[in-house]
Amino acid sequence: MEEKPFDKTREVEEQFVEKIADNMHTFGISTTVGRVLGTIYMNREPMTLDELSESLGMSKTRMSQVVREMLDLNIAEKAFKKGVRKDMYNVERDYYQTFISLFTSNWRKAISKSKMFEQKLQRELAEIEKTENLDEETEQKIDELLKETRIWLDYYDWINRLIEFFESGEVFKHVPVREDKETNN
Repeated sequence: MEEKPFDKTREVEEQFVEKIADNMHTFGISTTVGRVLGTIYMNREPMTLDELSESLGMSKTRMSQVVREMLDLNIAEKAFKKGVRKDMYNVERDYYQTFISLFTSNWRKAISKSKMFEQKLQRELAEIEKTENLDEETEQKIDELLKETRIWLDYYDWINRLIEFFESGEVFKHVPVREDKETNN
């Protein structure tokens, strides 16, 4: 039996979804998140949890967890559609913005945790430094560790500025998006 054009088209869409999932995995995001993102993207309009669950063969509970993760990563958003009472979800259509959202969201989380840790270490070292009668070797070690924590905090500041560079769109002035000549004819 010969495949119908609609079936072939659906098969190509599924290949797109799998490629998106694979790309997401490459960036450290689960393939499940990638499949959900790809499914909404290829659907071309917002979808409910029920529609996503049915489309991907996942439980509504698991789908809710995945969508919540996508919202946290800033790669999905709630959408409104007149006449639909259930929550609907949509994804960014711009690949470049999705990339920026993914990375800046993950970088912010990592920096926040690490910065708190470094500040805690600084406080602990300052407390040790207050101790009377420290030998010269211990004082030197504390100074080295304090210097190291300041270097790490400077590093986190640099990453914050890099995040701002990406989120502001300034990155595109330095690394412009190449326009596809065929789509611009």
